[in-house]
Amino acid sequence: MNESMRLRPAPARWALSKVSSFSDADRWLQWSMAAAIETAKARYPFQKEDAAWKPGRPFRMLLAGYNGSRNTGADVRVAEIVRQLRFLLGDRERLALSVLSLDPSLSEGYFDEAEQLVLPKFFPAFLYEQVQKHDGVVACEGSMFKSKFANALSTMMVGALGLAGAEHKIAVGYGGEAGVMDPSLEALVRRYCQSTLVLARSPQSREVLDRLGIRCMLGTDSAWTFESRDPQQGRKMLEDAGWDGKKPVIAVAPINPFWWPVRPDLWRFTQYKLRSAHEESHYASIYFHHSGEDVVQAQRRYIDAIASALRTFREKHSAFVVIVGMEALDRKACEQLDRALGGGNPLFVSDQNDMHAMVSMLRQVQMLVASRYHAIVTSMPAGVPSIGITMDERIRNLMIDRGHEDYLFNVDAPNLQSGLLDAMLRMMGEREQVTQEIEACVVRNLRRMGGMGLAFLRHFAEKYPDFPLQSRLRESENPWDFLPPLSAKLTQMVERHPDDAAWR
Repeated sequence: MNESMRLRPAPARWALSKVSSFSDADRWLQWSMAAAIETAKARYPFQKEDAAWKPGRPFRMLLAGYNGSRNTGADVRVAEIVRQLRFLLGDRERLALSVLSLDPSLSEGYFDEAEQLVLPKFFPAFLYEQVQKHDGVVACEGSMFKSKFANALSTMMVGALGLAGAEHKIAVGYGGEAGVMDPSLEALVRRYCQSTLVLARSPQSREVLDRLGIRCMLGTDSAWTFESRDPQQGRKMLEDAGWDGKKPVIAVAPINPFWWPVRPDLWRFTQYKLRSAHEESHYASIYFHHSGEDVVQAQRRYIDAIASALRTFREKHSAFVVIVGMEALDRKACEQLDRALGGGNPLFVSDQNDMHAMVSMLRQVQMLVASRYHAIVTSMPAGVPSIGITMDERIRNLMIDRGHEDYLFNVDAPNLQSGLLDAMLRMMGEREQVTQEIEACVVRNLRRMGGMGLAFLRHFAEKYPDFPLQSRLRESENPWDFLPPLSAKLTQMVERHPDDAAWR
């Protein structure tokens, strides 16, 4: 039986047999999501008049993302998608936005007063109900279509987009990435995203989506325009942590790259509930991180290599080292690195610092070493020189875009310690040149983000010709007209790099 057939609604006996074993819970979730989409398709002919947006009321847009877990990158992305959509489509009288959140208390105040809807752990029925209440869907997760982290996350993205498509509503993947997928997930994407427009974050993602027959245009990440509420907050955070205001500040953003993906595991879940076993690998619900002695040893080598390079660099340059956790999950890796460095290093982790504080602090440092994509992205508008240690294609694609492949390492590189130390020392002598190249890359991505807004608005206008768009946006082809207002610093950066800002 091929993969597309496995996604179709099946006899109850087959379904019950799958429920009895969570070893295939990802497939069960995908089947449930597919069943919800097929039901929406069957329902649509009888409700299409009631479901369609009509002039005279706000357009109700659902933003589907991974928010409410204190993942700084995910939250910054959605905050700027909200800001750009507001700029393109109008105020609350024209556009009513809803954002999915795992815990709204952790994302309170982030999204311009958009309504935050609590996303349940089992989401097919919830999405079925919510997409019906909305006029369109924008998928916001950066790791949109890939199995590297969790099939459940991508299944949720496909579900929201597929339900919108089933009801002939606008469905857009905004600045997302596509990569290697398990066969069942790839089949789900191929089958239910044919009416989706994906504005891909990289040419490599576009190649994946083209192969699946999904309409795709090149865009970028949506975080480039983000500004923290208080740009000086980060300096105060560093001073409160012991910085003397003179030493170069080196920020390091580690992760545990080896404990992905998370998978459902009924046996471990049972042991976890009965006797609190497997706590170190428990992610959420029935999902557990990849674990074992091989994971422990690989993580130790990764942390020790970074720590060794930092110790030597700190001796040579008397640097002030801070450790950054861009997601609450990163705290464990941050604490591991702190211990490897001898302890006592300042830790700034997003479980205790909101996205404004995290970005403000990152923009104060003199150098960044990061395994977090958005640590690099959100530091670049301040021209911070950065080195990437990557587990997948995201940081790699970004460093290629910058022309900085020589400042890129794999998490399991055998020469990570020596290579990282050499790169850090070299960067100290190339700071001005690296900063100039980073600024040029930021300007190119701002232009692409404007182009992404232009592509979105043209697609939206085709589907909803009666929506009252601003006349200046209807007539313009200049991508810079489709960006929300830029900060003074970004405006000056654009002026310093006119060749990279050119759009014709």
